[in-house]
Amino acid sequence: MHDVGLLRRMAGIQPAQALADNRLYVELKGSITENYVRQSLMPQLETVPRYWAERPYEVDFLVQVENEILPVEVKSSRAVRATSLQKYAERHNPALRICFSRQNLQLRDGLLNIPLYLADETQRLASEALALGR
Repeated sequence: MHDVGLLRRMAGIQPAQALADNRLYVELKGSITENYVRQSLMPQLETVPRYWAERPYEVDFLVQVENEILPVEVKSSRAVRATSLQKYAERHNPALRICFSRQNLQLRDGLLNIPLYLADETQRLASEALALGR
């Protein structure tokens, strides 16, 4: 969906529930958050984000920043377990991994956590993180 607000409306979810920990909303919360991040990524990238899966692991997006292919995981909560990112890193050794969540901006051990509200700054933040790793 090109508009997260329309998607929320079509799903019948009240605006106040978007960030609430409501068990009725938990089924759609991840999908809407992934849609939001994809919508933010599209104008920043030259190529369409891809998807990676190797049962039972899946990475939400693969994106190209500069000359690097980076795995991206999207989490709709504060609790972040990025097991799929770790498995992808073991197999493909990316220069950087990206996780969107409700946690603060942080770069540690090749994992860049970007708060959801900074999704529109992904390309800049990833480029800066890549420069630090060189």
